Amino acid sequence: MNRFGPSILVEAGDKKFLFDAGRGAMQRLAQLQTKWQDVDGVFFTHLHSDHVVGFPDVWLTGWLVAPGRNRPLEVWGPLGTEKMLGHLVQAFEFDIKFRISDDKARPEGVVVNAHDINPGVSYERSGVKITAIEVDHAPVEPAYGYRIDYNGRSVVLSGDTRTSANLIRAAEGVDLLVHEVVSPETFTRRGADAERTKAVVAHHVTPEQAGEVFARTKPRMAVYSHIVLPTATNDDLIPGTRKTYGGPLEVGEDLMVIEVGKDIVVRRPSHPKQ
Repeated sequence: MNRFGPSILVEAGDKKFLFDAGRGAMQRLAQLQTKWQDVDGVFFTHLHSDHVVGFPDVWLTGWLVAPGRNRPLEVWGPLGTEKMLGHLVQAFEFDIKFRISDDKARPEGVVVNAHDINPGVSYERSGVKITAIEVDHAPVEPAYGYRIDYNGRSVVLSGDTRTSANLIRAAEGVDLLVHEVVSPETFTRRGADAERTKAVVAHHVTPEQAGEVFARTKPRMAVYSHIVLPTATNDDLIPGTRKTYGGPLEVGEDLMVIEVGKDIVVRRPSHPKQ
């Protein structure tokens, strides 16, 4: 309950983008007091269910609950995004029809403009540039990480990946690198099947491997997110990372806010800004 599904809100200037929409994305937006109608778009790293299952809630509740969305929702993602969202519109056709006729919801607010994208610059407006980076989450192909550049600052989100040369190149010298991680110990404590554990771990990076990525890219700040399993503690993650990386490191938690400027300021929900 303390770590909902993968979902990261990025604010750059007056633009707001959601990267992935796992379970609970809408609830976390509400807790952050972020107006969902102000979200300019959603980027999917890949189409595994844990990264997209919260999207119908963001899409439909964000349309219905006053003040609801009054413009189309832009969505970008790897090949298959357009097809998936087309089917979602069909799946909720009954609901959409009656929300418009009975609840008088604005028809333009439920429109989804889906875009299948390739690696490279996917968005560039108002000084914000978002670049898709093909990463290694095989056999899930394609899978993307993203780099966001704005006003001389940069953030890279790894998405789900093994150690990725493409990601390392894109993240060299970045201000903030948010990277996934897997803790084999959490599977052992749960009593998980050894072969299943091996298969899951092989799709991600261990703390030791992530430390090597951080050491090579040298971000101003490294942060763990998409922590597998969500029960992992700092003791499961930090000691292995420190074998190869001695720089700034944070273990992410839901509702953490990171401000990237001259300084990088981390605010945890247990320590709100005064």
